[in-house]
Amino acid sequence: MASVRIREAQEGDCGTILRLIRELAEYEKLVDQVKITEEALRADGFGENPFYHCLVAEFLPGPEEPKGPCVIGYGLYYFIYSTWKGRNIYLEDIYVMPEYRGQGIGSKIIKKVAKVALDKGCSQFRLAVLDWNKKAMDLYKTLGAHDLTEAEGWHSFRFEGEALKALAVGVVIP
Repeated sequence: MASVRIREAQEGDCGTILRLIRELAEYEKLVDQVKITEEALRADGFGENPFYHCLVAEFLPGPEEPKGPCVIGYGLYYFIYSTWKGRNIYLEDIYVMPEYRGQGIGSKIIKKVAKVALDKGCSQFRLAVLDWNKKAMDLYKTLGAHDLTEAEGWHSFRFEGEALKALAVGVVIP
């Protein structure tokens, strides 16, 4: 009988994780924004002071199946800090390959991240979702998450590219 286990990613998983990142970006219609490389994933996640942590969902086929274990999803997270609440964990990405969806794998990844959060003394578990991804929003709400845009009116912003460079040197772009 086949099963799925959630485990910490290993350095050797970086190629597969990159492939899954690209699949997620394609699903989100943002594939042109993926600039990360396998080498960067390896350096940033498996060095002395990792910038991120990652869990992978690994499909474990039954003994009668010739194919070995394969990674079918991931959850990439890191730690952030709230001046009001202290330690937080942020789930940057969660992705399960389409043919494996609907089996509770995404929920298993989320629950494992929640366990990591509690083990590390975090008071909050944060994530973001595109406004058109109703299925994901429904899942997060079912699991007990609060929609901060709905409840508190929070909006996310980011600085990148030329705006980030200009900001760093004190120039304001109109």
